[in-house]
Amino acid sequence: MDQPPPLRYLSASDVAAAMPSLPERLELAEATLRGLAGPAELPAKIAVHPRPDGSFGHAMPAFLPGGAPDGSADRLGMKWVLGFGANSALGLPAISATLLLNDPRTGFAIAILDAGPITAQRTAAVSGVAVRAWAAPADPTRPRAALIGTGVQGNSHLPVLAHVLPGAEIALFDRDAARAEALADVGRRLPGVASVRVAATARAAVEGADVVVTAASFAPPSERQAMTGDWLAPQALVVPVDYATMCSAEVARGAALFVTDHTEQFLANRDAGQFDGYPEPHAMMGAVLASGSPRPAGRVVATHLGTGLADVVFGTAILAQAQRRGLGTLLPR
Repeated sequence: MDQPPPLRYLSASDVAAAMPSLPERLELAEATLRGLAGPAELPAKIAVHPRPDGSFGHAMPAFLPGGAPDGSADRLGMKWVLGFGANSALGLPAISATLLLNDPRTGFAIAILDAGPITAQRTAAVSGVAVRAWAAPADPTRPRAALIGTGVQGNSHLPVLAHVLPGAEIALFDRDAARAEALADVGRRLPGVASVRVAATARAAVEGADVVVTAASFAPPSERQAMTGDWLAPQALVVPVDYATMCSAEVARGAALFVTDHTEQFLANRDAGQFDGYPEPHAMMGAVLASGSPRPAGRVVATHLGTGLADVVFGTAILAQAQRRGLGTLLPR
């Protein structure tokens, strides 16, 4: 190799066009979780806090060894994600992200991807793996699911819930009732969904649900951890993707199984005040999946914060598809 590999830029539309199918996304998510509990190398999110107040920038480097002796199957890269809440007043998204992928044999950058679509789909796929592993519906022919929050993550999660819980009755809640109704209309057209309804309150949505996914907008400490144990069915699976915005520490402390995607990252965030009162996880999700341990009786909480490895694993698959299809723009070095 006497020349660096080409550098490809993939816009959000390119990324969406090259996104793997939903079943493939579930397999990529499970491979990520198993890697996190095994040979992957990644630090907790490296954070800076630019102005205005409440803004953040997270650097998320990750490396996962592959099976090829020459390193060609390794995955290497970094996600750079920014949150600027004040953007809403400008008509801009609050969250933006870019993914950089590197050739694992030379270290040269090989792709720059708009990571927005990746963030949405990899998060929902990890939730889907948790549901597939630990949901315990009272009636397997008619599982009941609740989805709190119908923004970007709500939109990516609803098709996953429909796929992993065929025949499901799904209840939605969002503080924006019109947004919830719009997603409900989408959900009613998904194959295999028995029904989708919009609940008047978060608690009404959660009541009797076998699976609860919380994807609410982040809230100040005084408004966090509203969902307590008395909201939940005895065998409920709770999948918080909004940190501790909805799910209370009481629910995690009382869980028969409390797992997270990456313990080090969870504990770093707990130290930073994001998970006040939460216990240490029993295990990482990937370790439990690898062990084949049966689901315990009682509630299960599977909280995942999102890791750069998930973005790198998904991004590598997206890049391969984009290369096959000639998508994106080749940039000069």
